[in-house]
Amino acid sequence: MTNDQIAEYNAAFRNKSALDIVRWGIARANGHALVSTNFRPFEAVILHLCVQVQPDIPVFWVDHGYNRPATYKYVEKLRDTFNLNLKTYLPKLTVAHRDAIYGPIPSVDDETELMKFSVMMKLEPFQRGMKELAPTVWFTALRKVQNPDRSKLNLLSEDKSYDTTKISPVFYWTDAEMEAYLKQHNLPNEWDYFDPTKADEKRECGIHVK
Repeated sequence: MTNDQIAEYNAAFRNKSALDIVRWGIARANGHALVSTNFRPFEAVILHLCVQVQPDIPVFWVDHGYNRPATYKYVEKLRDTFNLNLKTYLPKLTVAHRDAIYGPIPSVDDETELMKFSVMMKLEPFQRGMKELAPTVWFTALRKVQNPDRSKLNLLSEDKSYDTTKISPVFYWTDAEMEAYLKQHNLPNEWDYFDPTKADEKRECGIHVK
């Protein structure tokens, strides 16, 4: 798509429902759509939207191994609730192996070591998964309110790194709207979530770039 076409779609989608946007994306994907998730709070929303349109859509998850027990329980809850076609990718080192060789998770004050950690435990398996799954349309739960970097993104974009159209159907939703959707559809949520590759909600790990 040209930049003008992308701008036109973004303008048009501001007046469309999230479900209609998902329908548009899946129709465009010709059987090659996926939705990525990290099972953070509110992820049930994007998963519910996608499986309504394509029940067997691949659900791409990088399990870096440092998730808290509540998050793993949330994964299994949503897997059972939606009968998810879960595609899990793991780092090449286990947590025990990585920690034995490199020590604890780097602090947010050590940007160089934290980026090395992110590449090893999250970005490498993410890149591997995207290459193997090769989606033409990639759905995400990115939202404008999540952090300053994401406020610069948009609902639809062309991601040249993975040769795919990235669509974030709930990009403009507030936390209150996400909460209301969960309540309306009686969906679970989970708040005991921590991403060690960020260490700070305002920091990006490198997957989503402008």
